[in-house]
Amino acid sequence: MRDLGAGFSHLLKGQRWAARHGKQYGFGLLPGLITLVLYAAALVALALWGEDFVAWATPFADDWSSPWLGLFRGFLTAVLFALALLLAVLTFTAVTLLIGQPFYEALSESVDRDVSPDGTAPVSDLPLHKELWISARDSLRILVRAAVWGVLLFALGFVPVAGQTVVPVIGFFVTGFFLTEELTAVALQRRGVELRDRLALLRSRKTLIWGFGTPLALAFLVPFVAVFLMPGAVAGATLLARDLRDEEIVLDAEDPISASGV
Repeated sequence: MRDLGAGFSHLLKGQRWAARHGKQYGFGLLPGLITLVLYAAALVALALWGEDFVAWATPFADDWSSPWLGLFRGFLTAVLFALALLLAVLTFTAVTLLIGQPFYEALSESVDRDVSPDGTAPVSDLPLHKELWISARDSLRILVRAAVWGVLLFALGFVPVAGQTVVPVIGFFVTGFFLTEELTAVALQRRGVELRDRLALLRSRKTLIWGFGTPLALAFLVPFVAVFLMPGAVAGATLLARDLRDEEIVLDAEDPISASGV
């Protein structure tokens, strides 16, 4: 339970750090806003032309009589839009981090310097294009893992009682875990930690990860909240990465805390 509280504490401290550093917070908002505009445009386009797309994709139903034709294509259009919304939720963080790689790298380095006892931060020796490639590749791998879990939880959702009570709770914990992996990747990639090792590191302290990621996953359900919380989430994930690697954290001259969050 102590790790659960420590994870939530890192989330709050990250948001507080972002609020106290207006310039970094402002730059950190840009990738989320860009992603939001792109996703909103795609969803609006789908809402406008989704029915036409479904009609094009189902020519075999052209001769169906009313009302079956309308009901069938209307159902498929609704399913298509629902799937698009689900995909947007699952990929928003990954796409935002990919678009904002230089912004979040700079923000994460600033956090590392602020909380490091010697004022230094780990710096990646890789060129930007290489970092972007690794970030995109790892995000795709995480998305595939998350999709597998999503299909499994969707199937379990049909189990009476448990599917409507226990399964949604498990879903939020799973989402929180993968969300935390995406966010801590910014700091851990600079330290040269590969995806396999990152996952092992996160699994070694699951309650810490859940304490950070599960409340954030719940907050991200509120429209537009993800955009405004993202800079602080990256800052908090940097603190979490230091905790996972047993690196000392000093928030200010009067408030030193150890890597365990004490």
